[in-house]
Amino acid sequence: MERILPDAILVPVAKVIEQVYAYGPLADKTVVLEGLADSIGFDVETLSYTLGMFLCYPLGMIMACLPYGKARHFFSFILGAFLLQFTLGKQWMHHVVAVVISYVIMLILPAKWAKTAVPTFIMMYCTAGHLHRQFVNYLGWDLDFTGSHMVLAMKLYSLAYNVYDGDLIKNGKETRATKKCAHLAVDGVPGFIEFLGYTFNFSTILAGPSFEYKIYADACEGKNLYDKDGKPKGKIPSQVMPTLKPFLLSLVCMGAFVVGNGKFPLLDPTDPQNFTPVVITAEFLKKPWMNRFAYSWVALFFIRMKYYFAWKNAEGACNIWYAGFEGFDEDGNPKGWENSNNVDMFEFETASNVKTLSAAWNKKTANWLGRYVYMRTGGSLVATYGLSAFWHGFYPGYYMFFLTVPLLTACERLGRKKLSPKFSSSKWSLYGIATIIATSLVVEYIVLAFQLLAFDWAVAAWKSHYFFGHILCVVFYGVVSQMPTPKKKEA
Repeated sequence: MERILPDAILVPVAKVIEQVYAYGPLADKTVVLEGLADSIGFDVETLSYTLGMFLCYPLGMIMACLPYGKARHFFSFILGAFLLQFTLGKQWMHHVVAVVISYVIMLILPAKWAKTAVPTFIMMYCTAGHLHRQFVNYLGWDLDFTGSHMVLAMKLYSLAYNVYDGDLIKNGKETRATKKCAHLAVDGVPGFIEFLGYTFNFSTILAGPSFEYKIYADACEGKNLYDKDGKPKGKIPSQVMPTLKPFLLSLVCMGAFVVGNGKFPLLDPTDPQNFTPVVITAEFLKKPWMNRFAYSWVALFFIRMKYYFAWKNAEGACNIWYAGFEGFDEDGNPKGWENSNNVDMFEFETASNVKTLSAAWNKKTANWLGRYVYMRTGGSLVATYGLSAFWHGFYPGYYMFFLTVPLLTACERLGRKKLSPKFSSSKWSLYGIATIIATSLVVEYIVLAFQLLAFDWAVAAWKSHYFFGHILCVVFYGVVSQMPTPKKKEA
């Protein structure tokens, strides 16, 4: 941060952080487990996080054998705390502080106030965490509490609204948004053990997905499988394949990331935090543009494998104890396993537009933003994108990315209105394939800023590609907007 902040700001902020760190020894005493990596000489963060993800599977098997009710909630909490200590050490206390304060707020304030107070508090906590991370470890990729805290923020934010919706329904004062989220409403603040089980849930604590409290509670209490009399609501499907498939896929993604990221690094492998990223070095820029862009495309593809690994691994860990199971329809047929699915890999990689692409990526975060920001602010895109940006952090690259997406979205909507009616609606038609390629090329171009984080690095990357993504969007919009809108076909 020394290269960004003046001394007038840098010095007092450093003193405040130093004062907070003075309480570190107290937090050290809360850690009952020492990281395995310390004793065998491996990278502590990588090993502990990866082992933590895989530990969720045997823990899920135990969870599936426990009786329904408080035993499952308690197990979920204790083992979630165990995983946080295993991966984050004393930083797990941030989770404790945020959870306890949020619970107290929900208990003492009316639901109509708590649904504002809790989201405000948890987003402020997230903001402080992001700013601290950027201050002490600017451009660093070290593992800290902010990742798991982002998942926690979605849980607490949504639960506050779930309780509020339940209160409105009970009093017959449903709003339009409440009616759409009625199936997720909660009748009162959950008990403390249930609350801890949800917020510390072992299978979602490290990488999500952040599914709703009602989904979690139904899985812990067996309501997604059995009726009030204890009879199955339908033929209970086996969880073997829904567990095994994402687990094996996560292994493939992990291997692809390790191998691919090693061969096509985006950042400098020797010192990614301080050295110039590979894709904007003077030597790299001497190569032909097509070669450079192809390299960046491949590098970003393998970076996505890291996210695919985490989300697919977590999906299987949830499915093993039926948390991912959606239940049965009115005819007793299984609905599916979408509760734990956070990404549709094939749909994302072959998306023909931004809408499809966004819907396939980090799906539970999209649900959270849609249900508790977009719908609650009268459909405000400013509020939705703004909160999403704050939730991610404060690196300039994030905002450069988010501010460019609306331009791409505007072009997409215009193309759908002016061009799509003239061509086949099939995804795999020539027009469909052309839109897939166009979407991929432009999205890979703008997402460079998101990955490089720093303003100067992001600008240099876009400049190295001659700002073609921005230029193409502006030219496309200018040209296509002048075209006549095709008349709707008569039925």
